[in-house]
Amino acid sequence: MARLLSLVCLSLILGSRAIAQEQGEHIVVTGAPSLMDWEKYKIQPHDNWWMNFVRASRIRIEQLRQQYGPSAQITWLVYQRGYERRQKREHENLFSIIQSVRDKYGLTLIFFNTADQLCYYLNYGSDRRHNKIASFDYFGHSNRACFMIDYSNEIGSGSKVWLHENELKNKLHRGIFARGAQVQSWGCYTAESMSRMWYQATGAKMVGAVGKTQYMTNELPVLVSASGRWSTGY
Repeated sequence: MARLLSLVCLSLILGSRAIAQEQGEHIVVTGAPSLMDWEKYKIQPHDNWWMNFVRASRIRIEQLRQQYGPSAQITWLVYQRGYERRQKREHENLFSIIQSVRDKYGLTLIFFNTADQLCYYLNYGSDRRHNKIASFDYFGHSNRACFMIDYSNEIGSGSKVWLHENELKNKLHRGIFARGAQVQSWGCYTAESMSRMWYQATGAKMVGAVGKTQYMTNELPVLVSASGRWSTGY
């Protein structure tokens, strides 16, 4: 009887893993906030609150967990060096707060430091032949042509770590996204160019903003331009 129960339990565990793979992997990518070293001189400084992108990511992660259930595979990729630099200016442990989100929602937390590391995970991180990306959300700075993962974090008003639309065909593989995958950039201006290039490179349509977005405290980013809209660029 004990052996039978063990086999039943094993079958349930393997079955739940198979179901999670069939549903695919949900990926949330979080860029770094700016530093006040440079931003404090601007009329409209970025990221007074270091948690801008982390808070928005947490809200989306909670939605994913509620929508897809406790066994859904959720992976959170966070740009590490940017939070290390910002932590030196704060009076709290940023990484303990980030890790508390991991613990609360039972997800996989991965820190990355280059765009190549990010793309490698998207391409190979979880056996893309059998486990496609079911959803992808990017929270961070962006312009119409690229994700600016460390904007104004290492150099003022610029970026040294980015994923540009002209790199997408070389750095991302077709077939890594599930059919009908939900893909969204919550940064500014993405739908004005990059969304089209993303689709051409990956075959997945990415919703992005026409115009600017504003990161909020207790809700996902919103459009702030009078003519702003969410669009796939087509």
